[in-house]
Amino acid sequence: MVDQRLAEIFKAKLSESDFNRLSNFIFSNYGIKMPRVKQVMLQSRLQKRLRELNMSSFKEYVDYVFTLEGQDNEVVHMIDVVSTNKTDFFREPAHFDFLQSHILPEFTNDNQHKLFKVWSAGSSSGEEAYTIAISINEYKEKYGIPDFSIYATDISSRILKSAAEAIYKEQRIETLPLNLKRKYFLRSKNRDQENVRVIPEIRKKVTFARLNFMDHNYPGTEMFDLIFCRNVLIYFDRTTQEAVIEKLCLKLKKGGYFFLGHSESITNMKLPLIQLKPTIFQRQ
Repeated sequence: MVDQRLAEIFKAKLSESDFNRLSNFIFSNYGIKMPRVKQVMLQSRLQKRLRELNMSSFKEYVDYVFTLEGQDNEVVHMIDVVSTNKTDFFREPAHFDFLQSHILPEFTNDNQHKLFKVWSAGSSSGEEAYTIAISINEYKEKYGIPDFSIYATDISSRILKSAAEAIYKEQRIETLPLNLKRKYFLRSKNRDQENVRVIPEIRKKVTFARLNFMDHNYPGTEMFDLIFCRNVLIYFDRTTQEAVIEKLCLKLKKGGYFFLGHSESITNMKLPLIQLKPTIFQRQ
């Protein structure tokens, strides 16, 4: 009976009308574009949810999503499935070079007794946030700066849980210099797993929280010296991109820095940012 149920799920197809209902909802509430070419991808990713909810058709699933119970309990799981989480340690290294060569020396000279605060917006599985922490810590040990903190947000509750655990396959750090591997990562005692974990001293510098970029206001009164928002906005349309960056800039100190992903642009957007280098901006 169970096998028959699973067979029904794998045969289930996401109809055009049900896809349109979901894609319109996802875009309206989370800003993520879901064009028709992603219909098969969405169908494939949601099959696991059908299995876990013991549903045999996508119509049943979509109808459930739009109930009050579904809005409270299922939407967060659906967005976990839909959102893309791809990142690496020291991805786009020019940003970390600029952080160490320009931003941190400037901050040290101007703010002798203040906390250096960074926001990793769209932090995915945590590699970016921990890379920031490692980069700042390396500078701190050499030149001395006040303490630092990193706020890391993502829309996916599942990926945030994984990020906070900070456990990665050993191959994820194979391109890092040996001294950084030895200094900042602990190898699993179970060598069959081939896992590593970020050391506690770095983990405690990062606070993870869930955030939907489509929220009207971003919570908290904290202001940041640097915001990373890289390779996230490519999933939004141009209008949404500008609105998101505008809200992020409200949390960025004047003179603070803003990093975009290499494939993203703010050309012709009305924002309080001036470009210093490709993908590197400063708040006016």
